[in-house]
Amino acid sequence: MPYINFSEDDLYRANTANLVSYLESHGQRVKPVGSTYKFIYTDGSGTHDSVTISGGKWYDHKNQRGGYAVKFLQEFLGFSFQESVIELLGGHCDAQTVRPAPREAPKPLQKPFELPEPNSDMRRVFAYLTKQRFIDPQIISHFAHEHKIYEDSKYHNAVFVGMDKSGTARQASVRSTLSFGKTFRITVANSDTKYSFSHFGNDEKLFVFEAPIDMLSFITLYQKDWQQHSYIAMNGVYESAVLKALENRPDLNEIYLCTDNDEGRIEAAERLGDILAEKGYTNIFRLAPLQKDWNEQLKQRYGAEYLPAVPHERRELYLRSVVELNEMKINPNRIAKDLIAVYNSADRVRLAEFSLAASEHFLKIAGVEFPLDMMKNRLTDEYRCYQDKGSVSVKLGKMQNAVKVGLEQLRKPSQTAAELKITARKLYDIADHALRLATEETLAQRAEQKQTSEESPSDEPQFSQVMSC
Repeated sequence: MPYINFSEDDLYRANTANLVSYLESHGQRVKPVGSTYKFIYTDGSGTHDSVTISGGKWYDHKNQRGGYAVKFLQEFLGFSFQESVIELLGGHCDAQTVRPAPREAPKPLQKPFELPEPNSDMRRVFAYLTKQRFIDPQIISHFAHEHKIYEDSKYHNAVFVGMDKSGTARQASVRSTLSFGKTFRITVANSDTKYSFSHFGNDEKLFVFEAPIDMLSFITLYQKDWQQHSYIAMNGVYESAVLKALENRPDLNEIYLCTDNDEGRIEAAERLGDILAEKGYTNIFRLAPLQKDWNEQLKQRYGAEYLPAVPHERRELYLRSVVELNEMKINPNRIAKDLIAVYNSADRVRLAEFSLAASEHFLKIAGVEFPLDMMKNRLTDEYRCYQDKGSVSVKLGKMQNAVKVGLEQLRKPSQTAAELKITARKLYDIADHALRLATEETLAQRAEQKQTSEESPSDEPQFSQVMSC
């Protein structure tokens, strides 16, 4: 193909093209997840869903890299740069009109999985893990003897190996050991993500971590009988390796989710917990570090500088609002009318309290005792911060719809016991949406106050950053 000098407009339109529409029209698999999509593809190591797409942007969580639509076609579909631009522009560009013959989108390129070449020793990795990360030397030695940790010869990075039941290496992640500059961690190309860095003991406990260093730090912190337990690092926040481990070891039935203590990983723990519950697992527990992650907690123990935990502000606000809910008396003869009045007052908490009181009333008529404390426990147990997305306007719309549905249910005459329970549930839903909206409004107010504070002129004299000679 002759060289095409694309205009800036061509490149902009290509990079902002709707990737999901393109992939669906070319027979590729995408799966909606909230407001984004996952690209599902298969290579020699299995099926993967680590790539998130939003509009023309994508991010590969497994390999921690991303970009725009043109780069996506190059990385995953095997197109050249020029072919990618022309494909995304539908064969037409400003610089030159090109009508390539229709072609089937090629399958993702497949290469065999190969471990990085090992170094003759692992002195640098050992020093990094013990001196900078404070991992117990005996624990490092244990995994090194099992060939699950080693140092690569080319860059002297730390390599963490995931093996199958036969002890064959199927996956590996690489982390730099630099004490300065930008660090990185990547997954070795064509790793089978159904396997990951792990240790399997003899009892029923499985501890799940985001990354190998988190796992090693936890074992260092809690060494008693550690070899009897099982541990696995997901190499991110994806569940395939965990599900494979549980499939291969049915005796593991007590699962501890030990992801980082920050917003993204708190949501990941909730999501993984729901996936495991859908698979039939019931003994699922959240075990969060006191600091941002388990290595930061280990650093704190040794008096080193550490990163604190980052609370999930939305989750904490919602749960606190549930705790602070109070009993409210209602008039059973005018519930619909009073519901409208409370809604029009724009007092979200009062709306939640009224709706729960009304819900309790209808359940009692149906022969079910479900007082406020039980309502509050249900709100807490059912709340999922990873599903609680959307702006104030979006959540206002959801609350308005819940009120509309609730009023329609209230106006149905002579309800059976089953219908009374449905009415109670609709009123309960109004309370949930009201609290979610109140939480979002509080967060929006805080963000606005923070922005105003940052933009306020300072009393200090201002100096130019430009120096003159």
